Amino acid sequence: MTAEAELAAAYTGTRPRLVRLAYAVLGSHSEAEDVVSECWTRMTAAHAREPIRDVEAWATVAVARYALDTLRSARVRRETYVGQWLPEPLVRDVAPVADPADRVTLDESVGFALLVVLETLSPAERTAWVLHDLFRVDFREVAQVVGRTPAAVRQLASRARKHVAAGVPRVAVDRSEHAAAVAAFRRATADGDLAALMAVLDPTATLTSDGGGEVNAARRPVRGADKVARFVIGSAGKLGAGLSVRQVEVNAAPGLAVVDEDRRVIAVLALSTDRGLITRIDIVLSPSKLAGRTLDG
Repeated sequence: MTAEAELAAAYTGTRPRLVRLAYAVLGSHSEAEDVVSECWTRMTAAHAREPIRDVEAWATVAVARYALDTLRSARVRRETYVGQWLPEPLVRDVAPVADPADRVTLDESVGFALLVVLETLSPAERTAWVLHDLFRVDFREVAQVVGRTPAAVRQLASRARKHVAAGVPRVAVDRSEHAAAVAAFRRATADGDLAALMAVLDPTATLTSDGGGEVNAARRPVRGADKVARFVIGSAGKLGAGLSVRQVEVNAAPGLAVVDEDRRVIAVLALSTDRGLITRIDIVLSPSKLAGRTLDG
């Protein structure tokens, strides 16, 4: 195997991890893919000048730096975004996972609720937390990425950790309990049963929707079980002919998708639960974030 082939093989091997890292920093899977592809080009150029001995370490720093630069530019655009900006979801059909290795990959996916909370952090805080707390990168290396001292990076990560702890349930949610809540939500919505829907919603439930100015969506969060339930049932009643609701995996957690007759994804619902009740509903409607998404028959 040539040196170039060895480099390519090493980069391909670490690519899934690099994409997850960039996705956690950016909240956009398409942008994450672009960042990782661009860093491969940068790596080949750097390798031609001086052989890279530790491909994963070099690529982790390079991808994190480029993702941070991309996030800073994206934040400027998001300030003028129409309505609520939500992360780009990862959607797949619900199916048993035969290969244990594939199960590990799914479980390491970055949760949608976590991505929503990460949007409240500064780019430097977010990058420091993702690298250190999520990907276990040493503070000295994190400092190289964000351009701060290791001590300053510790403070960034500490502030970020407090925000994340406040926004994401401390106790891991049981998967079967989460799936049961999603199924109950789906049944109540399909039946137009306001009482049943409110029974599965936490009293302080919040709903956000992201249409990106391309389709109709609530410009502000809807808060409280009663208002959320009425909004959901009202929206369900407006579903056009040929549209159906499917249970899917949204960032490796049970969720819902609205699909058309050609199985194209029209909307994605990410649902957060706590003690069997739905605490948050995030609806991605923006066509640009769902472009090309289809489900199996």
